[in-house]
Amino acid sequence: MSTRLAHLLVEQFGAVRRITINNPRKKNAINLQTYGDLADQLNEADGDPGVNVVVLTGAGDFYSSGNDISAVLSSNQSMEEKLETSHKTLRRMVTAFYSFSKLLIGVLNGPAIGISATTAVLCDVLYMEEKAYLYTPFTGLGLVAEGCSSYTFPKLMGRSKASEMLLLNHRMSSEEALRFNVVSEVYRGREEFEKILWPRILQYGKLPIGSIQASKELMRKFEISELQAANEREIEALSRRWQTEEAIEAVMNFATRKSKM
Repeated sequence: MSTRLAHLLVEQFGAVRRITINNPRKKNAINLQTYGDLADQLNEADGDPGVNVVVLTGAGDFYSSGNDISAVLSSNQSMEEKLETSHKTLRRMVTAFYSFSKLLIGVLNGPAIGISATTAVLCDVLYMEEKAYLYTPFTGLGLVAEGCSSYTFPKLMGRSKASEMLLLNHRMSSEEALRFNVVSEVYRGREEFEKILWPRILQYGKLPIGSIQASKELMRKFEISELQAANEREIEALSRRWQTEEAIEAVMNFATRKSKM
């Protein structure tokens, strides 16, 4: 099975479904349609008895450069309409990540920025290419943490490193990500992925899915409510920040710099 959506490629390998963010021209930036498509694909896979494992990765050299800000700025909607539409879709996508009941594996084939970094951390297992990095420049854009990172980052990394990431726009290397228990393993290049990591992932698809789901439920029994609360708090804070002159100016400056690159 192979399905192409606007910016997603969906492939089936036995009981393993691979979803590839496929917008290499924009370094796999995610627009509003892709937010919705990704939520739909995760929810559909969760209910499909032929799927035991979902793998998320990116096409080309990037996992994803995060939110496609140019698409947000070019919309003809009013700011209130933009916020209502985008945050409703953001809520649905993030919820699809943390409520996924089967095995969700992230393969960071390149840099993961912003919302793509924070949602990747919601995966059950995360692998990372050695040259990749995690970057969450929310305060640099005058915004706030999203993708439940206000909860997950301190829990995983400790308060100081999480603050460096979410407040000071620190770029986390693959070596740091491994050291701070953000990823399970670092791999070296496409060849190592194809020869070592991908065959192992295909074997994971043969594990008893009922056992996986029951074990995952036990591990996260007291966490889902925390993730849901974090998601709601972050979206409310984002809505307020997007309406400040500070955030609008920072985002416009960022978009101008990016257009000149």
